[in-house]
Amino acid sequence: MPASAVSRLEDADETVRLSAIGDRAGLLGVEIADVAGLVSDLSAISQQQGLQADAARSAASELNATTAQLSRTMAVTREAAAEARQILDQSAATLSDVVTRSSGTMVALSEGAMAFQTSLEGVAENVAGVQRASAAIAQIARETKLLALNASVEAARAGEAGRGFAIIANAVKSLADQIQGFSGQTVAHLSDLGEALGHLQQQARSNGEAAQQAIKDSEAAGEASATLEELVDSVGRLVVDIDDMAQPVEQSIEGFETMQGELAALADGVSACRTHLEKAEQRTQTILGISEDFMLFLVQAGVETADAPFIDLVRARADDISELFSAAVARGDISMGELFDEAYRDIAGSNPKQMLTRYTAFTDRVLPALQEPVLGFDRRIAFCAAVDRNGYLPTHNQIYSQKQGADPVWNAANCRNRRIFNDRTGLSAGRSTKPFLLQTYRRDMGGGQFALMKDCSAPIMVNGRHWGGLRLAYKV
Repeated sequence: MPASAVSRLEDADETVRLSAIGDRAGLLGVEIADVAGLVSDLSAISQQQGLQADAARSAASELNATTAQLSRTMAVTREAAAEARQILDQSAATLSDVVTRSSGTMVALSEGAMAFQTSLEGVAENVAGVQRASAAIAQIARETKLLALNASVEAARAGEAGRGFAIIANAVKSLADQIQGFSGQTVAHLSDLGEALGHLQQQARSNGEAAQQAIKDSEAAGEASATLEELVDSVGRLVVDIDDMAQPVEQSIEGFETMQGELAALADGVSACRTHLEKAEQRTQTILGISEDFMLFLVQAGVETADAPFIDLVRARADDISELFSAAVARGDISMGELFDEAYRDIAGSNPKQMLTRYTAFTDRVLPALQEPVLGFDRRIAFCAAVDRNGYLPTHNQIYSQKQGADPVWNAANCRNRRIFNDRTGLSAGRSTKPFLLQTYRRDMGGGQFALMKDCSAPIMVNGRHWGGLRLAYKV
């Protein structure tokens, strides 16, 4: 075999081997990206666990303090209840004695008032009898006086013979006048006495009613005394219950102290684990960066890889956008100041938040014609969109540029234009000035599902000034 043929075969074998190396490097990058995503997830979970452990430790500490305060409060309450029980016990005994004596006194007073009322009624009857007798005596005196008057007349007619009879008649008349006078005074006195007795009877009835009410009040006071005794018993039971509760509370305090120690150890362990995971995440990101640089080296060295068509496509389209932007500035369609505007203005009511710049309307007019055709290059392509240096994506593909609705979850998936994507992949794509950048990352598909994606980007330059990058994402 000629030497030239042998040389061509060796070159072909070398190309195959280099291509295989490139493919393996690409697979290695995918695996590293997957591991980096898992480590990042574990780091986030560990951070959340650390926060939860700290919260649990803080809650246990607060609960322990609360329980200790409860124990102290229960002790104070028990002392107060015991003291109250003693005071109530003494008060109940004193009140019971007072009520018993008062009740007896009230009964005696009531009986005396009723007896006095009865006596007054008897006296009133006697006075009425005397009044009737006095009236009869007055009648007799009037009749006697009339009789004496008749006798005097007859004696005068009899002359000398009736003189003695006239003297007797005068004496009888004089006596009748005296009796009538005394009878009138007696009637007046008896009238005053009757009126006084009427007032006494009315007062006696009032006193009797008051005495009866006092007896009822004494009975109510007796019931209150019995209620007070029941209260004493209740307070006594309360003291016993507090004593029964105190022991579990003390045991809870001991248990919480033990749990605090265990939670502190758990929190320290989670913190240490989080520290290690953060270091692991940093190292996996470093390894991922090395893998990306290695892919750049292989492509620049002329090694053909499976990603080469996507790399060539994104570089060519990024150059087209660079020329389009530069030509627009030259024509005066937009100024450099407007094109490099970073004063992002929030769109009111947007969720997730969308923003506008002075060049958003410009990119909405010119970028779709360059970005949309890229989606038909390969069915694995998910999107093709330009971002500025801060990850701001003004104009997305039409499928991801829907009008926002009321559901922020739907908006997040379908309204991805005019938003800032400042994660590692987005910022790296926007800020890289290398000929191209091939990144591998996990895309969150929702519901805990992830899809491995590759993000190939190339810088966009406008009149020698770095504007951002064109991102081309496709499924692995």
